[in-house]
Amino acid sequence: MSTTITETRFATANPTAPTQQPVTLKRSLSTPALVIFGLSYMVPLTVFSTYGIVTDATQGHLPMAYLITTLAMLATTLTYASLAKALPISGSAYVFTRKAFGPHVGFLSGWSLLSDYLLLPVINYLLIGIYLNAQFPALPAWGITLAMIIIVTTLNILGVHVVKTANLALIALQTVFIAVFIALCIANFAPGVEPIQPFISADMSWAGILSGASILALSFLGFDAVSTLSEEANDPKRTVPRAIVLTTVIGGLTFTVLSWFGHMVFPDWQSFTNLDTASMDVMTRVGGKFLEIFFLSAYISGAFSSAIASQASVARLLYSMGRDHILPNRIVGGVNARFRTPVGALLVTAVFGLLALVLDLDAIASIISFGALAAFSLVNLAAIKHFVLDEGRRDPLSLIRHLVLPVIGFCLTLWLWTSLSGVSLTVGGVWVAIGLIYLAIITKGFSKRPPAVHFDD
Repeated sequence: MSTTITETRFATANPTAPTQQPVTLKRSLSTPALVIFGLSYMVPLTVFSTYGIVTDATQGHLPMAYLITTLAMLATTLTYASLAKALPISGSAYVFTRKAFGPHVGFLSGWSLLSDYLLLPVINYLLIGIYLNAQFPALPAWGITLAMIIIVTTLNILGVHVVKTANLALIALQTVFIAVFIALCIANFAPGVEPIQPFISADMSWAGILSGASILALSFLGFDAVSTLSEEANDPKRTVPRAIVLTTVIGGLTFTVLSWFGHMVFPDWQSFTNLDTASMDVMTRVGGKFLEIFFLSAYISGAFSSAIASQASVARLLYSMGRDHILPNRIVGGVNARFRTPVGALLVTAVFGLLALVLDLDAIASIISFGALAAFSLVNLAAIKHFVLDEGRRDPLSLIRHLVLPVIGFCLTLWLWTSLSGVSLTVGGVWVAIGLIYLAIITKGFSKRPPAVHFDD
């Protein structure tokens, strides 16, 4: 199954002039490049972004929360991999659910995920501002935010190959930091702490752990981001599914291990100076000023690489919806002929980046998780509809891959989704309501189908 992506152009005045070749996204990404992109999106050091907030919510059981979230995401990841192989087209959950349930549900799925993608660059700009401003008060947070938006947008406009090179360097720096952090942690374990304590203890609260796990869902959007690059991947039916699974496994294990080492050094989580910057307390105890400075450098580089990757992904989601004329095609539905990147969509995401000036970390994290879990739930249902009901794959192996796993993934994501805070559910509900109203407008009261991509056999 394939599809051609074209850019809307003005008709030529000379009807005999040669027809211009359509402008398409450039295929250049291998499996390792896609995994690096996914991990850059997730940021290996993102475990420290909400370290204090989720440690407090789980009462010191952050590793357990990450383990639960990893298992929940893995079931959904395998479903994503199957759908990405069957539908190697940019658009992620939007494409998958639209193919299974039609353009109306596809739109709402894409709309739910759109809130996450639009806010993920924002959370990175906010985190960079928080940490740099804390270390260098003379640097205004608004100035840092504007500088990051301009740099990230410029790199994405230049092309995905530039993003790939930048992400490789930034991931390498984070990998070096992780090795140093683990080595220093081993030499500084707090006395009397049981290795199993961060996972299971007598005073643990499952409600708190599930609440924390639901927030951590935002850390796993990297596997979904990989699926948005299907039209820029070499042999997407093979490379994209592999990269989706590898991104989740590597990312989940990294988060769990790092949070465990952090707890073994700093088990007295009640004494954090500030929940937003609790990771700095951990770094100071593990390696003093040296590790604090090293962490700041590696963490900011991670947030920067995530901002690059997340803006690239949301731009491609906007582009996918824009080329179908569901969102304004003239603004977000075109590909630049010189750079072969969706410049209009990239500029729209840059404007949304300014929300980093007015939103706080806890609110953004919760809102992102709402849209992610809602979209993941729909994707699991889409796999059952597409493979089992529509294509009739009912042999034992297919039922395990396309029915049992999606049901498990759906139940787990729905479980995490219902564990979100009331504020998250309210704000997420408002976002979905806005999407419904917009959908009613473009379909004239649901009396006609919204535009959809044409799939060729």
